[in-house]
Amino acid sequence: MMQRQRERLDILKTVLMCIFAALILRLSFMTVIKGEDYFKQAQDKVFRKITVQAPRGEIKDRYGRLIAGNRPSFTVQISKNEVVKDNMNSIALGIIGILEKNGDKYADEFPIVLENGRFSFIYDKKIRDWKEENGIPKSYNAKDSFYYIVDSLIASGAVSPESRNIDKFELQKLLNENGYYPPIYVSKWQFAEQVRKKEWLYGYDIDTEKEKGVDAAKAFERIRKYYELPSGYSDAEARKIMIIRDLVKSKGYLQYQPVEVAYDVSQKTVAEIEEKSMELAGVSVEVKPVRYYPSGEVASHIIGYMGKISLPYEIEKYVTEKGYSQSDTIGKSGIEKQYEESLKGENGYKRVQVDAAGRLIKRLEMKEPVPGDSVYLTIDLELQKKAEESLKNVLAKIRQGGVYTSKWGSSTLRDSKRVYSKATSGAVVALDVKTGDVLAMASYPGFDPNLFATGISSEDMGKLQPENKNDTLAPRPLYNVATMTTVQPGSVFKMVTGLAGLEKGLSPKYKITDRGYIKVGNRNFGCWIWNERKGTHGPTDLYRALEVSCNYYFYSLSVGFDYGANKPLPVEMGIEDILYYAKLLGLDEKTGIQIEEVSGKVPNPSDKLKNTKLMLESTLEGKLENAFADITSKSNPSEYKQRIDTMVSWAEENPSRGEIIKRLGSLKVKEDSINEITDIMKYNYFSQAKWSTGDSFNIAIGQGENSYSPIQMANYIATLTNGGYKNNVTVVDKIESYDKLSIEKIKRESVKIPLSDPENLEHIKRGMKKVTEEGTASSTFGNFPVEVGGKTGTAQKSGRIPAVDEAQYLLSHLSSFGVGKDEVMKLADTLEKNSDEKLDRDYYLKAAIQKLNPKIKTSDINRFKDTYDNFAWFVSFAPYDKPEIAVVVLIFQGGHGGYGGPVARDVIAQYMGLETDYSQEKIDYSGGLAQ
Repeated sequence: MMQRQRERLDILKTVLMCIFAALILRLSFMTVIKGEDYFKQAQDKVFRKITVQAPRGEIKDRYGRLIAGNRPSFTVQISKNEVVKDNMNSIALGIIGILEKNGDKYADEFPIVLENGRFSFIYDKKIRDWKEENGIPKSYNAKDSFYYIVDSLIASGAVSPESRNIDKFELQKLLNENGYYPPIYVSKWQFAEQVRKKEWLYGYDIDTEKEKGVDAAKAFERIRKYYELPSGYSDAEARKIMIIRDLVKSKGYLQYQPVEVAYDVSQKTVAEIEEKSMELAGVSVEVKPVRYYPSGEVASHIIGYMGKISLPYEIEKYVTEKGYSQSDTIGKSGIEKQYEESLKGENGYKRVQVDAAGRLIKRLEMKEPVPGDSVYLTIDLELQKKAEESLKNVLAKIRQGGVYTSKWGSSTLRDSKRVYSKATSGAVVALDVKTGDVLAMASYPGFDPNLFATGISSEDMGKLQPENKNDTLAPRPLYNVATMTTVQPGSVFKMVTGLAGLEKGLSPKYKITDRGYIKVGNRNFGCWIWNERKGTHGPTDLYRALEVSCNYYFYSLSVGFDYGANKPLPVEMGIEDILYYAKLLGLDEKTGIQIEEVSGKVPNPSDKLKNTKLMLESTLEGKLENAFADITSKSNPSEYKQRIDTMVSWAEENPSRGEIIKRLGSLKVKEDSINEITDIMKYNYFSQAKWSTGDSFNIAIGQGENSYSPIQMANYIATLTNGGYKNNVTVVDKIESYDKLSIEKIKRESVKIPLSDPENLEHIKRGMKKVTEEGTASSTFGNFPVEVGGKTGTAQKSGRIPAVDEAQYLLSHLSSFGVGKDEVMKLADTLEKNSDEKLDRDYYLKAAIQKLNPKIKTSDINRFKDTYDNFAWFVSFAPYDKPEIAVVVLIFQGGHGGYGGPVARDVIAQYMGLETDYSQEKIDYSGGLAQ
């Protein structure tokens, strides 16, 4: 018995010894071999880093003058770990009370608002506002809205019709490359704000997938319970508490990270917070850098503006890929956006010790942040100011029909018939013709980027929106006309046509006799002087054709026929030659400028019918969704597609309006839609589907399918006048590190365009000189001390200006439409009630009018609306003998091209030192201050 006990004891001892041996081995492994790794993990659990924001890099002009910098500001912060939980509500109300009393803004990011006793989601409002800004029907979902933007860009020529059929991700990328960022997740076809709303509510245990019908009021009550807010707080007080608590909650487990409640607060607020430090435990004031633009609006469209990360592509790029915090502020446009990563700098940190719950124990060390790189622009700040000032003043004088006066003479900015009161927008671009450097680039109206530095208010943002959102030409302060707008160039395109003729061997002295007009079919194509007063220019060579802007001469070149002598030109040429040189001069491509840019496109005769049919197909797919009596796009998609294909196929024969109505009826298009669809097909597409002699005439004088941006036109003028070198345009000169140890100079690139005879450019320049000496701009430059070459251009803008309130417009003219108000209202109510789309009210009113009066056309309905005035272009270069600067001016609805001349004159005078005293410093325009 005793022997068995001893044996069992020995076994137990052996087992225990094995266990202890294993423990000793494991402990040795953990302390000796892996000790350093485990120590590091332990350290990571104890120590944390609090980010210290780096000052943003500066933006300067070519001479080092500050355009965008930083200034110290007081930021109010709250640290959750230092706040007693029971005091959070009173502290939140206390902070906001102080800020409101002193007129300081605070970070109100709580997405449920209370207005007039009603709750609503900010997310929903942002979607509605975005749709309204882009003219998108309210009922459109994310997918429909995305393709609405695509179709708009196709119609404007910004992207090709074929783009609509590419993969949705590639299409999104294409839009981004052209400066358009629809706030839509194409992967799930949801608005970004929808996704953000769903995620935010889920953080408060509100699952919108399972709980349907949770509106803003219900969500507010749920969140109030979540925070256990006593009933004694009013809804307004509860919301203020929620603002702060939601900000704190957004930090998650990083309780040691302070939450920024307000930026750039006043000294009064700082003093009051310090006085009440005992009551506001956990609230502190830190000095932080804030973006600052000392010149306000100057160069705003070049610089751009800042904003919080919000769009899907921003989250993907900066948060997911670059490690930004989603609360970070980034550049949203312009240089601030394009050079975001250079300007951002390297954040520093404070190393702190926290407990297991994430509460701060003590501060240990700090690494200073490294400021971002400085970006030097090519612009001259003083020249930029002059360009903006002159553009603004000239626009004001045009609207008044006044006289613009300078020491170089007076310019009367009205004609004998009328004043151009709608001249409210424009742009001016000045380029160094040798390098492609942007010396100045202004777009009017502008905006103050300081408004965005700490978060723009809804009121200020509202002031930056167009008054008439339905009007594409309404002033848009945030929109860069110089790089983002392409319009017909008018007569400033005639140098392309002239160069094509010269390159084909036509002598610049060959004369075509202007006989007033050319009859093609049943249409007369008149020279402007014939259309205006039945005059002619008589025998006209290239120099005089440019001087007096003779349409007749350039009509003849476009088809290789001398209509004045009724014989072919001595050289063979046609529209293809003109379009070839338009492409050669860069009008079919982007200029390369570093900020957002859209490219105009040179027309292609062979593609006209194909593109017209593609655009018509796209339009009909949207318009006919619920327009058939027996099917919809969803109920029978194959039949729906087949009917649209049938309608598109009519483009080649261009049937009469009555025939189209008959055919649409046979395809079972609803009566209330037939008139509108007929007018769209007939007048917007069929009448323009095939290339004709008239198309060639229009292209030759800068009308028709031509459409280019001011920055493109400036580079085109530079190429014509610098010996034929097409430059890559740049607005950035160099990037310099904070310590100045690293400097990246932007490489200037150019290509010599192939010409059969470079001397032909001199003939073009000579014709442009005659414009300012004897021609359409002679009154502007008659007393100017520098020889300038120039060209005026007046481009037509068809169509009528949409009403601010389309529904009100329709109702105010019902008697003229031959219908009564009661019957229209009743029928419109019925149409809206039976519609699945829920479009804007004016859609149903218009449909009701056309149903009650089938004979009325869309053009009849719109006849009481004002028409657009012509675009005014002026292009120039100086000095004539040795060109240095090209200046292009575009004025929306400016009436006459010559009205842009005074702006160009002011810019050239400033550049040449005729108005500014440069005695204090010798300026080297090649890129810096000369020593």
